[in-house]
Amino acid sequence: MRPKLRLFTGDEDGGVALEQPTVPMNFGEFTRLVADAGRFERTWLSDFHDDEIQVPEDLYEVLTAYRRMRPGA
Repeated sequence: MRPKLRLFTGDEDGGVALEQPTVPMNFGEFTRLVADAGRFERTWLSDFHDDEIQVPEDLYEVLTAYRRMRPGA
């Protein structure tokens, strides 16, 4: 029996987005690094501007309440 050859087009998953791998990280370390990058206006931070992230529901509620409390700029 002859082996069947297939043409690889790069779209093997049928258009379904593959889930990106995640890495656990301490929230305190994360906030220190992001705050530092923001303070010094690091250009790499803008690379992630449109990325969607997952946050725990309780953190989302706190962030939403904080956004409403902040004085307008």
